[in-house]
Amino acid sequence: MKKGLIVGLGVFFILSFIGGSAQASPYAKYAGTTIVVNFPAHGFYDAATKLIPEFTKETGIKVEVDKVEYLRMRDKQLLEMSKPKGDYDVISFVCMWKTEYVSKGLITPLAPFFTTAALVDPTYDAADLIPPYVATTGMAGGKRGYLPGPTAALYGVPFGSETSIFAYRKDIFDKHGLKVPKTYDEMLKLAATIREKEPAMYGLTSRGEAGHQVGHAWLNHLTPFGGEVFDDKWEPAFHKAPSIRAINAMKEIIKTGPPGIPTFGMGAMADAFLLGHAAMYLDATAIPGMVRNPAISKVAGKVGYALHPKAVKHSTETGGFGIGIPSNSTKKEAAFLFMQWMTSKATDKKIAVLGGMPNRLSTLKDPELQKEFPEFTAILENLKYANPDWRPIIPEWPEISVQHIGIALHEATTGKKTPEKAMGDIVEPVRKIMEKAGYYSWKK
Repeated sequence: MKKGLIVGLGVFFILSFIGGSAQASPYAKYAGTTIVVNFPAHGFYDAATKLIPEFTKETGIKVEVDKVEYLRMRDKQLLEMSKPKGDYDVISFVCMWKTEYVSKGLITPLAPFFTTAALVDPTYDAADLIPPYVATTGMAGGKRGYLPGPTAALYGVPFGSETSIFAYRKDIFDKHGLKVPKTYDEMLKLAATIREKEPAMYGLTSRGEAGHQVGHAWLNHLTPFGGEVFDDKWEPAFHKAPSIRAINAMKEIIKTGPPGIPTFGMGAMADAFLLGHAAMYLDATAIPGMVRNPAISKVAGKVGYALHPKAVKHSTETGGFGIGIPSNSTKKEAAFLFMQWMTSKATDKKIAVLGGMPNRLSTLKDPELQKEFPEFTAILENLKYANPDWRPIIPEWPEISVQHIGIALHEATTGKKTPEKAMGDIVEPVRKIMEKAGYYSWKK
């Protein structure tokens, strides 16, 4: 063989090897990079965090996790993302913070990453992400500022998102021949019946602590009763008849529910069901994974799941967490690769097996997983009625919900004021917040 041909073939094989390596490993460019992610102390994220070593092994990207109690996350994130350079490359955020972050330019639009061929996994299948979760968690700039529409853009991906679900003690229902309630009236009657038939057990557990927690409980009931927080012109509507009916339902729930509901946050509310003190639960889909966890549950194998009952209509919540990239991150591409890997089809199924609720339709519809986790069928049924507009995800919402609505609701549910007076008293304070923010500037 001629010397020139040997050299030429050698160069060819070297170039082929280099090119093949680049194609085989889209992560090679970022190997050795360390990113910092801010996660909440939450069951879904506990499961997801177990998979991070697998991500690092596959990609070479190292991950440091800063885990924070979720009600403290917003203040810490606002501080970090307002700096020229913050500590975080990926944040988990509650969906109700998204428009504030977007309006302040604190999180990055994701389109530039999803249009970069070298970064996008061709098997990612974004259409498989649960559409109501994408709308609630990820989209901003559309109708009302926080819904999908022609002017909306994607800023986050669902990761720990949820809808509402009804859970009940199958053993108790079977023992007394009780039927799963289809309406609020049936559910409230069942709560009283269970108190009569099971003296050591209470009806429906609920959040009730002043501020965000009682507000979440109210919103969970508000849209099924046909209510809304604001009308189409941003005028307060939380004092109108549908809201009052939702509050009166909450008072009935407290009357027949576990003692202490007015002090219950998410944890205490769930514990009442998990420890066997309450026969029914109506809240976020985080509960099935908690039921299966022997470290916190005494009711594994005894729980059934069903559709959120109907008041005047079926309406289920859409909420929970998503993940996004802070605008001041200097490692955005590596951060995107982490987000993409953690929300992929394969990883979503792994998280589900570990106890987290799915963010993808393919996971919920997987026949083998449905056999193992019967709640997946109930979640799919609830998602048919998922309402991305069950609460106003506007920048002013944290102030309005915690400092005004959450206080008024606590006064109403504990009897300090009538529901009509409690909610009526905050109409003007809330309206002033909205007026100052410019919501009425274009009114004629």
